Amino acid sequence: MTIHVKRNGPTATVVLDNPARKNAVTDAMWGELETAWRELATDESTRVVVVTGSGDEFCSGADLSGGGEGAIGGHWTRRMEQVNQAALALHALPQPVIARVDGVAAGAGANLAFGCDLVIASDRSRFSEIFTKRGLSVDFGGSWLLPRLVGLHKALELCLLADIVDADEAFRIGLVNRIVPAAELDAAVDDWVGRLLALPPIALTSVKRLVHLGAQSSFPDALAAEGVAQAVNFTTEDTTEAMVAFLQKRTPAFRGR
Repeated sequence: MTIHVKRNGPTATVVLDNPARKNAVTDAMWGELETAWRELATDESTRVVVVTGSGDEFCSGADLSGGGEGAIGGHWTRRMEQVNQAALALHALPQPVIARVDGVAAGAGANLAFGCDLVIASDRSRFSEIFTKRGLSVDFGGSWLLPRLVGLHKALELCLLADIVDADEAFRIGLVNRIVPAAELDAAVDDWVGRLLALPPIALTSVKRLVHLGAQSSFPDALAAEGVAQAVNFTTEDTTEAMVAFLQKRTPAFRGR
């Protein structure tokens, strides 16, 4: 098992553990990632998910060192379907997902980070859509994610030229939310986890779903979806608690109900 799920109360941290290859993802690991994310998606006790790599690296992409051999085997079409299923499972997580990025995030590893809801990176992080330099095209959702994050022309620049982007540039163009010194990375992630845990989980899930839908919806359809979600919120105990706490001038205690 090279994917580990570490739990700390309502927080689950998914760790890629292949440090000898900078946490490159093997065939078997794609299946483990899909399984981990699908299990977390239905775990009501998990309210925030963190994704990271072991050691000082995030993920150098797919592990191609096996010469085409692996747990999946067979034609590359079948193997890519497993990659795609892992990407879909990440995208389907209802909880907020934070990428904790240290060191390299390249190829599918970069798109794994960009596929999370929030990205906190150390100042020594570096990113690359390395695919064309390996004779490959973009995968793990990069063709969908990058134009939405940085715009069409910048996405094409990143994918066609496959340059290495340092942490400061990644922040400047909107690939990551926050850059901190490597020694402060865990504290920064813990801070955002704590802030998310202090918010109502039903509302957070609704916001995440609405923002994703809004990127693909007409304005009237986005408004309709917002109206339905808001009507649901007003039926929850958490919204009532928020209103009462506001009137009583105290901090609300949300329970996900």
